[in-house]
Amino acid sequence: MRIMGLDVGDATIGVAVSDPMGWTAQGIEVIRRRGKEAEDFRRLSELISQWEVERIVVGLPKNMNGTIGPRAEKVLEFTGRLAEATGLPVETWDERLSTVVAEKALIQADVSRGKRKKVVDKLAAVIILQGWLDSRQA
Repeated sequence: MRIMGLDVGDATIGVAVSDPMGWTAQGIEVIRRRGKEAEDFRRLSELISQWEVERIVVGLPKNMNGTIGPRAEKVLEFTGRLAEATGLPVETWDERLSTVVAEKALIQADVSRGKRKKVVDKLAAVIILQGWLDSRQA
């Protein structure tokens, strides 16, 4: 059973999928959002079909004190519409600092600023999904 992990932002959606056993997460794509959610859902549906995804985990950007702010509210609304559009179970996972961790990992790997910008959201999706997968194996 493959799981899809998403890092949803205003401009991009980082996408990761698990291996069939649900042990590891791999980044697969960054979807550039063009303001039409139907296009986002169409591309996600294509990836869901291609990778035979059975569940989706979406990073929830909580405030540092654990509360839900405006950004998290937008993600929760997106999550509800995504569940409707795909018919799959969709849940959220606390993603606090996932993008910061991804950015630091890319800097440590000496990835140029231009290349980091292109892949940071995909790596953040990997971090979100791997955290969710690891929590299920404990």
